Amino acid sequence: MSAIARAPSSSGTVTDPIRVMVVDDSVVIRGLVGRWLDEEPNLAVVASHRNGRLAVDDVLRSNPDVVILDIEMPDMDGLTALPLLIEKKKNLVVVVASTLTRRNAEISLKALSLGAADYVPKPESNSGVTTSAEFRRELIEKVINLGQRARKRGLPGQTLGGRPMARSLTGAMQSNAPVPPSALRASRPASFTIRSYSSVRPRILAIGSSTGGPQALNTLFGEIGSSIGMVPVVITQHMPPTFTAILAEHITKAAGRPASEGRDGEVIQPGHIYVAPGGKHMLLVKNGNDVVVKLSDAPPVNFCKPAVDPLFKSVAEIYGTATLAVVLTGMGSDGAEGVRKIGEIGGSAIAQDEETSVVWGMPGAAAHTGMCSDVLPLNEIGRKVSKILLGGRP
Repeated sequence: MSAIARAPSSSGTVTDPIRVMVVDDSVVIRGLVGRWLDEEPNLAVVASHRNGRLAVDDVLRSNPDVVILDIEMPDMDGLTALPLLIEKKKNLVVVVASTLTRRNAEISLKALSLGAADYVPKPESNSGVTTSAEFRRELIEKVINLGQRARKRGLPGQTLGGRPMARSLTGAMQSNAPVPPSALRASRPASFTIRSYSSVRPRILAIGSSTGGPQALNTLFGEIGSSIGMVPVVITQHMPPTFTAILAEHITKAAGRPASEGRDGEVIQPGHIYVAPGGKHMLLVKNGNDVVVKLSDAPPVNFCKPAVDPLFKSVAEIYGTATLAVVLTGMGSDGAEGVRKIGEIGGSAIAQDEETSVVWGMPGAAAHTGMCSDVLPLNEIGRKVSKILLGGRP
């Protein structure tokens, strides 16, 4: 059954409440999530449905800004409904909610490639959802941030739904289609301080990302795979367990280089990509002449575990001026303090620009430290990184 809580609106301004549709086969989950959202002054639940078919049939009438979409549902599941929802409403933001099984993690990452803006890992039981403050916090945070971002953009070809900027740029490059000029301009407001790149050739590449990160990482590694044979690459992507292992498999295919979750005590090697495992911070430490992975069960940093800051700071301490870091799309400010540390010791950092970021939280915070050497669109970062790694002048 469908429950419409707000009358449709033909258009919404940035200051209007963000309109949300909840799609889940559990009446308990629909009711609980609906109450959470309605308690937020800047959110309004406009529809609630038990399967994807009802959601698709109603999406134009209820006109949501954001859809929270379950994966496993009768009649029409979330993965089937996703492209149909986006086809009907081009500016729609879809956040996939799924439990932490390998199958659902695979499906969630598939959903990102089909146009979902993000995902939220859902506790396996209704009671787990009811008692999980972390699930509630993350869900509301993503709905608000992604909804506001979509409202502010509101321009054709720059939506977070069916044609995310990261995907549209990737597709244009692969097909040699022209890329819109607006997507090629770096966002460099006057408030930025851009510092010079290090004159030392990098001996490591460190990357941090969050919301929109899996798509951005695939784009980036599709361009730099041939350039990283001489350096190790370390990545912190905000993801739960299971998801990070699958992300590493996807990066392996994109880069044509071996990628895996980092293992405690593992000696890092040039040409290999190490992904921080979900639920653990990943750092690098010296062990004699070797540099090894250290996994930490310390508390979350910036509400994240794994977090980018611990990784970046540990890399800076070991590699100094030979550090090259990249901060990609993501919510929050994780990575900014790490970039500050890298800049202080003379290393180099690049932030993704606002135009091509799904959410310009992390890269924006990094840019505003004044310690970045560039703020670039996603489709320019790969070329720049490859050039620097191969010894060319930035």
